Amino acid sequence: MTELGAVFRPQLPPERLRALARLADETGLEELWLWEDCFREGGISTAAAALAWTERVRIGVGLLPVPLRNVAITAMEAATLHRMFPGRAVLGVGHGVQDWMGQVGARAESPLTLLREHLVALRALLGGERVSTQGRYVSLDDVALDWPPEGPVEVLTGATGPRTLRLAGEAADGTVLTASTPPDGVRRARRLIDEGRRKAGRTDRHRVVVYLLTATGPDAAARLRAELAEEGVADVPDLGVAGDAGAVAKAVQRLADAGAGTVVLQPTADEPDPEGFVRFAAEDVRPLVP
Repeated sequence: MTELGAVFRPQLPPERLRALARLADETGLEELWLWEDCFREGGISTAAAALAWTERVRIGVGLLPVPLRNVAITAMEAATLHRMFPGRAVLGVGHGVQDWMGQVGARAESPLTLLREHLVALRALLGGERVSTQGRYVSLDDVALDWPPEGPVEVLTGATGPRTLRLAGEAADGTVLTASTPPDGVRRARRLIDEGRRKAGRTDRHRVVVYLLTATGPDAAARLRAELAEEGVADVPDLGVAGDAGAVAKAVQRLADAGAGTVVLQPTADEPDPEGFVRFAAEDVRPLVP
């Protein structure tokens, strides 16, 4: 079954999160995803709050920029969430937006090397291993978590370029793709991810999460066109969807057929009714997605 989620966009003030998280929980939506966009809202703090306010919905963070964090801190915070809310936290890490990383003095000369070192160390620490490593960016000396997760947990990574997609297959447990990824882009990403998996000899499950820019309501088409144009992707075919639940469900299915295991509906930045959007995803679209 294709898993369905929705995004709480950080253009909304953080005090709006409680109501939306509870609504996602009550309406049966599988996942609610949060972003750590500079300089809006923290990913771990919002995830912890959303998890505490809810009972069953999974809370995803896509993604935590690795240049901003020592990997030991990432591991400690991730392990804490996984132990307090078993099976409900879904965390992704990634390069971050390079301009933003430059603004805070954290831009890495080799983002790919940093992400590789971070992923390898993070998965080892969350797996309960004691880690010593001296890399270009990640340096750990006999580090182990006192409270690692009690079972295996997923570590996802965001990826767009070919080298990062191959790295995702090699060193992560899942991949998060942006809303600028049409169905053909998902197929291409899966091929590159699988190349990385073969290189690493991995045969375990690899989850692909794709955001789908979604607009509904009387002005849906105009809002979708405006956001695609603002993002510079207005000419990309089969990108985003505007319409009723049937149209959205068909767009979700196209991404699932291309290789997505989870599709997360991403409202436009000017979505006039965020609560209504979550209810629309859970009550209208979810029943139409096999």
